[in-house]
Amino acid sequence: MSEAGDNAPGTRHVVGWWAKPPDNPATTPEDPIMVDFTLDDEQRAFRAMARQFLDEQVVPHRRDWDRAEQVDTSLIPQLGELGFFGLTVPEEYGGVGGDYVTYALAMEELGRADSAVRGIVSVSSGLCGKPILMFGTEEQKQEWLAPIAKGEKLGCFGLTEPDHGSDPAHMRATARRDGDDYLISGQKIFITNGTWADVCLVFARTGPEEGAKGVSAFLVPTDSEGFERREVKGKLGLRGQATAELFLDDVRVPSSALLGEEGQGFKIAMATLDKGRMAIAASCTGIIQGCLEAVNGYVTERKQFGRAIASYQLVQEIVAEISVEADAARLLTWRAASLIDAGEPFGTAASKAKYYASEAAVRAANQAIQAFGGYGFIDEYPVEKYMRDARVMTLYEGTSQIQKLLIGRAETGVSAFV
Repeated sequence: MSEAGDNAPGTRHVVGWWAKPPDNPATTPEDPIMVDFTLDDEQRAFRAMARQFLDEQVVPHRRDWDRAEQVDTSLIPQLGELGFFGLTVPEEYGGVGGDYVTYALAMEELGRADSAVRGIVSVSSGLCGKPILMFGTEEQKQEWLAPIAKGEKLGCFGLTEPDHGSDPAHMRATARRDGDDYLISGQKIFITNGTWADVCLVFARTGPEEGAKGVSAFLVPTDSEGFERREVKGKLGLRGQATAELFLDDVRVPSSALLGEEGQGFKIAMATLDKGRMAIAASCTGIIQGCLEAVNGYVTERKQFGRAIASYQLVQEIVAEISVEADAARLLTWRAASLIDAGEPFGTAASKAKYYASEAAVRAANQAIQAFGGYGFIDEYPVEKYMRDARVMTLYEGTSQIQKLLIGRAETGVSAFV
């Protein structure tokens, strides 16, 4: 990898990382091997295309979208045409194929440009599209995955409830049988794309069992009778993307809307979130990279006491800290993506990447504001938006505290979850 201060980070060979993390401390790690993170020509080309498009079509507008709390949705079909929604989805289902390292590159560039736009893509294609690819029937893939992969339709992920965020296994939403149909009732909150989506992957309790075993997943058209959406306004960050509260009142869906099998919903949700955490880590890496580029541009031009402030030691300390955060977050993210591509266990690696990168993004944005001084406190410059957008990354798709428990369980073999 080239130095993180470069506008387009390059590649690096990493020696001495384990092929996969040990599942418990009593396990002896495999011999260290060469982990090759060299990007191929297609990956480089996609990253270059993504950066150019986003610099032209997103970066100039992100402040206005943030102020208006509304991304220009005409951008969505353009992102679809360029393949953002179709990464890792086979061509037969409307996708462009590709691997998860390329997907991570796309999420990083989106995070650098505007995390609000990144959320539109990663939730629709990742949290809704990917589980359809993994668990859906052929009919479900044709009906929903293909248009999602092309950017023609949007999806959302209906897991979090007002009383159950980090504890989704005990959700209250229900889906009861009525002949060949299900009637779904319940409430979901903080749902990205919620007011824009055409389909919602809704998780609801189908059986009397407590906990994870009684949860199932359903593909619910958002124009169904009894499906109500209310947009959440006044957010600290990610203002441009639609975030909603959902209300379902006996929403009727056919049994063909069931994704996977009854009682498999919690498994589907957790498998989806594992990959989603890698995407969040990549987005946070983009935020850190954006902070670094903004700071480098500012401190080399800004003068105090007759010289550029980049020449002062304490300013260089800020630059160095952000640069290291960018490299560390990127390497953790690429490792997780590489494990997915290799078919190796990746859940713990994704948790490590998500935990580190999200916390690092907050630190980097805070340092960036410090480098800008008073100018960093106004939205004429992007660093205050990076700070606001970064803060939620430590909360959703598993808080930092949840990631620590997952990592701790992997290291010790002992679960702290009740």
